[in-house]
Amino acid sequence: MSTPSSSRPAEQGDGASVLIGALAPLTRPGWTEAGRHLIAGLELAAGEVNDAGGIGGRPLELVVRDTAADPRKAAAAVDELARLGVAAVAGEYHSVAARAAATRADALGVPFLCSSAVLDALTEEPSSGRVARLAPPQSRGWRIYADFLLGAGHRRIAVAAEPSLYWTAGTRVLRDRLTPRGGTVVALGRGALTPEAVCEELARHRATALLLLAGHPEPAVPLVEAVRRDQRLAGVLIGAPAGQPEFATWAASLGERGAAVPFLRYLPGRLGPLGARVGTALRERLAEAPSFVAFEGYDTIAVLAEALRSHGASRAGIAASWPHLAVEGTRGTVRFTRTPGTGVWQWARPPVQVVDRDPAQPHRLRVLHSG
Repeated sequence: MSTPSSSRPAEQGDGASVLIGALAPLTRPGWTEAGRHLIAGLELAAGEVNDAGGIGGRPLELVVRDTAADPRKAAAAVDELARLGVAAVAGEYHSVAARAAATRADALGVPFLCSSAVLDALTEEPSSGRVARLAPPQSRGWRIYADFLLGAGHRRIAVAAEPSLYWTAGTRVLRDRLTPRGGTVVALGRGALTPEAVCEELARHRATALLLLAGHPEPAVPLVEAVRRDQRLAGVLIGAPAGQPEFATWAASLGERGAAVPFLRYLPGRLGPLGARVGTALRERLAEAPSFVAFEGYDTIAVLAEALRSHGASRAGIAASWPHLAVEGTRGTVRFTRTPGTGVWQWARPPVQVVDRDPAQPHRLRVLHSG
């Protein structure tokens, strides 16, 4: 983790470091495990860039700031990073924080490459073209998740959703995809998402699937435990499209009860040579299996390094590079296309899988569906 002592502009050519601002949720209520994996990927890639000679002989330096999943902290961090002279801002996992960061970076003229947040409306207003994203938009990933539910025979879907722009947008995507195909989506817990209330409503609505659109570990873990204990709900599928079961703390908290909870993961069916090598290095760095978020972090720096090499370290040059890049990442070749109506440059086809933890081996992930 790096904090520079001066505010020298990143454009200067005196051998100073090329500064990249890195945003991640490193404290609660952010999903800190996601933040840790994201930073691990960013740092691994930055180290490899520097081992290979840096950017035109200048070292690449990450300036890490914690968002705690708070939009106000994210925007304030972008202000600080801009004053410090970063060439670009990158990272973030939580969509509401990423949206605030992207909007502020765009207003300040700083390129922002979003690593892992999926909310379709990544900026409050159409971007000027400085904002790009690696993660798939929520509308694509969650439609794939809805198709998985339909294919598995689920038509009556209940959602336990906390108040949030992200969860509201996800519910809308599910409803728009499922309803024309004979499915129904019922929102539970209009008040507090207490485990008892959710179980009662699940039984009353006779839903066959419950989707946890809620934070981890609270209230997701108590909800899983309550539903698993309720004999009336023995056949109900529990799902968590946002990816809560991806992380080791989920298995540690729930054990076998946390298995067979499908979630979205952004990895290909098979990693190529680069992905396999990076996966091994990430496992050593993290002392556990790397999540897809760690790979997203690595790919973020790989893309920015190529932008810096090909278009220079000025902010304008980086922003101009998005449509011209073709970067071999850990999960495929990254090319950006402009998202209509938003101005955001989007990796067109990042891989999307629906996976769960194997009930026989909860530490092993199974691929259930790909899109």
